[in-house]
Amino acid sequence: MTNSAQPDSDQHWRKQYAEIATLAGGLAHEIRNPLSTIRLNLDLLGEDLTALGDPRQQRMLKKLGTIQKECLRLENVLNAFLQFARAGEIELHEADLADVVRDFIEFYQPEAEQAAIIVSPHLASSLPRVKLDPNLMRQVLVNLARNAQQAMTEGGTLNLLTYADGERVCLDVIDTGSGIKPQALDKIFDVFYSTRPGGSGLGLPTVRKIVEAHGGTIDCQSEPGRGTRFTLSFPAA
Repeated sequence: MTNSAQPDSDQHWRKQYAEIATLAGGLAHEIRNPLSTIRLNLDLLGEDLTALGDPRQQRMLKKLGTIQKECLRLENVLNAFLQFARAGEIELHEADLADVVRDFIEFYQPEAEQAAIIVSPHLASSLPRVKLDPNLMRQVLVNLARNAQQAMTEGGTLNLLTYADGERVCLDVIDTGSGIKPQALDKIFDVFYSTRPGGSGLGLPTVRKIVEAHGGTIDCQSEPGRGTRFTLSFPAA
């Protein structure tokens, strides 16, 4: 009796979650569209004020700039929220995890160079294939890399390792940044928790949601002043 009820309960929960995610995503879209229009008109208003030559121009432009910054911050939060809402919508294809990482490195390299970050790949050959959504995995790697980048304000090294561990295929993302304080380590995957001023608090929760949607796990080890290691583990196809 109990065994037959559990699948129904899981299915009901998944359906409810999908409905909530759809509603939340739709709401975020409805907010983002007029917000973009507001930002565009603020830009045009700034151009008009600059052309007026009014003595009060600088004071008005400063106030206008503050509003523009807040609009941009809201847009960034909405974009992060939309990524989180869509994180469970996956299209799986068999792939080599090392190839996915190589594609990401090629994409991320210019940004890494600007931030004085050395990307150091250590990718095992002949790994078992895994079922992945390449676009969502790119999103995972981007979020983890930028999280590491924020911890390496003066540059550093980002190590990317792939390897097999029994029936699992693993990826380690290791930075040489400032690390995470012990009291924060248990909260980093909590929605809206952020140690960075202005952060959305959705980057790492989105990463975990995507990894778990792939049937994977994610673990974090960190030590203040010595860097952080994220370990992602996926079942072999």
